[in-house]
Amino acid sequence: MKKIVLAISGASATSLALKFLQESKKTLECYVILSESSKIVAQKERGEDLEGRIESMGIKVYQESEIWAGVASGSFGVSAMAIIPTSMNTLAKIAYGMGDDLITRCASVMLKERKTLLLAPREMPYSPIALENMSKLATLGVIIAPPILGYYSGGESLEEMEDFLVGKWLDVLGVENTLYTRWRDEK
Repeated sequence: MKKIVLAISGASATSLALKFLQESKKTLECYVILSESSKIVAQKERGEDLEGRIESMGIKVYQESEIWAGVASGSFGVSAMAIIPTSMNTLAKIAYGMGDDLITRCASVMLKERKTLLLAPREMPYSPIALENMSKLATLGVIIAPPILGYYSGGESLEEMEDFLVGKWLDVLGVENTLYTRWRDEK
């Protein structure tokens, strides 16, 4: 079974990370890194204990301060990493090679090992600095996949729109799913 690391940074939309985790754990061995800010955001947005919720799924949770954790070693065998949502702070640190916490250190390992790294930046509008950082990372092979809705899937509820986003992220990572209605060629 492939190993994936999901990091949850301090941007808005921790619910997307939870939905991504719920789906990816069906076919992948999942590890989660939480930033301190992500816990605060989850509490403010959803009144939820993010760490407790993830641990109740039977998934190993690491704190961003645990820089010695195995998931940050190339020899641990992680296939991919997704940072959902990605704060602009985390994005900038990765773009400039700063590995000062477990999230950014793990991302640096993904880059050096030429493994799949997906970032879901959560900000609007993007500043010129954020766009420059995204461009820099994209040229290094990082997948920049912000949570942008695709209306062709026909989603009408918030849950259906979130399913679309998570399905697209799983598609990019090569994980089969049926979370959304795909584009069809009319005959």
